[in-house]
Amino acid sequence: MKKVSNKVAAMIVAAAVGATSLPFAVLNVQAAETNPTAAAAVNQVIDQDIRAAVNELLRLGVLHGYEDQSIRENNPINRAELAKMVALTFGLHGKAEKPATLADVDPNAWYSAYASEIVGMGIMEADNGKFNPQAPVTDAELVQVVAKALKRDVKSVNYWMDKYYTATQSATRGEAAYLLGAAHKAIPSENAKITSIKSLNAITLIVTFDAPLTSANELFDKAKADFAFNEGLTLTNMPRLKTGSTATYIVPTSVQKAGTTYSLTYRGEQAVTFAGNATKLDMTASSQVTNDTFELEALKANGVVDYGYIISAYSGGRGANAFVTDDNNSADGKTYQVISSMQARQVTITPESGQPIVAKYVPFTQSTDGKQEPKFRLPEGQTLTPGVTYTVTSDWANIANPKFTAKEIAPLQLAGAEVAGDASINVSLTQDPGDELFSGRSVELTGPNGEKLIATYKYSSRKSAVGVFDIQQNGKLAAGTTYKVAPVGAWAIPSQVTLTVK
Repeated sequence: MKKVSNKVAAMIVAAAVGATSLPFAVLNVQAAETNPTAAAAVNQVIDQDIRAAVNELLRLGVLHGYEDQSIRENNPINRAELAKMVALTFGLHGKAEKPATLADVDPNAWYSAYASEIVGMGIMEADNGKFNPQAPVTDAELVQVVAKALKRDVKSVNYWMDKYYTATQSATRGEAAYLLGAAHKAIPSENAKITSIKSLNAITLIVTFDAPLTSANELFDKAKADFAFNEGLTLTNMPRLKTGSTATYIVPTSVQKAGTTYSLTYRGEQAVTFAGNATKLDMTASSQVTNDTFELEALKANGVVDYGYIISAYSGGRGANAFVTDDNNSADGKTYQVISSMQARQVTITPESGQPIVAKYVPFTQSTDGKQEPKFRLPEGQTLTPGVTYTVTSDWANIANPKFTAKEIAPLQLAGAEVAGDASINVSLTQDPGDELFSGRSVELTGPNGEKLIATYKYSSRKSAVGVFDIQQNGKLAAGTTYKVAPVGAWAIPSQVTLTVK
């Protein structure tokens, strides 16, 4: 039931039974006994999901009734009430390092400590020190507050709230309970256990837990130790929480074998099994990018989506490209193939009448330019020969148009360099490459005494034609020194670029 119709229906029932508040069934045994007709009418109006959420928050001690034992779930929630409910839902009471001083809050008020803590944590705001405790909360504000408290992306929280959401209308106490109940289930747990697993394609698993993993347990090195497979299967990058899910993860693996029964033991718990999946990802075409790099294209219009657009970690930075898929990886009536992390992936590229060459994935190039085009690079020192036709093949992808004829592509050209820190520099090109062509590249800095430093591109740092390069091996820029800056390898034209450290 949508919010507006829910509220209108509740008002109609209230008028019909002469009630000044709508008591919640669990707290109104006495009311039901004395006025069973009213209780039945209220039960018909109250959304089942809200009823369940209120019951759960009552059990957790997050939600409390009024003196008349009513919950008044159809009343607008105010900021004071929300502050308390948020603090108790997420166990934040008493956790603020610096509670805020609020000019319009009586220190003796029942909500004073909660408001000060929640504002002090940056979860709720207080303009000019004023909290406005009695002010109503819009749905948009409710979503933002819950997202901050849970440290979860706004798109997921908004998705949970969707059936009640109207951006400018006041949220009710029942709706706040519903959203907080959903968010409470999404609190990370150190003791999360697998509840289901299925193989989505040759390199991707969908793994659901009974609670989200902690941020520490999501880290690749930790996850690599925690996810133990048999039959030589390995985790190839960190598991990524799906946008809109409570605890469902996209888990990238090495290439699975069809017909093989795999088992996964997570942190020593009882193993779960799944069948290897030979389904290859449908890539559209291969094409040359630079003299040593090529890319594989995949199209959302063809039902293939990069995981970066449907995971919680990236949803805030992908704009309109980010969206939510359901448990069947469907959205808007279309079911998608999911490209999981390309980390450690490789393909084979074979020149006409030549020997196959293994090309490795270039990190952070899956969809960084707004397109789904992971890039692959030839071994160091090798280049594509102009005029030669190459064929790209893969054990994890079907490529509709696997051939391209190489051509001579002019290298990038350095335009300048400047200090960005004692161990990093900004390198600029003569023009914006429009893509992550800095990725995996390095420059050499040579001092007047012949001392050399190597600086390597910091992934995803490019802004237009400028990228950040970090000095390697704990090197530091020397004050008062002018360095000559040149590309390492033939990825850019050597030019007279210098950098002076003040």
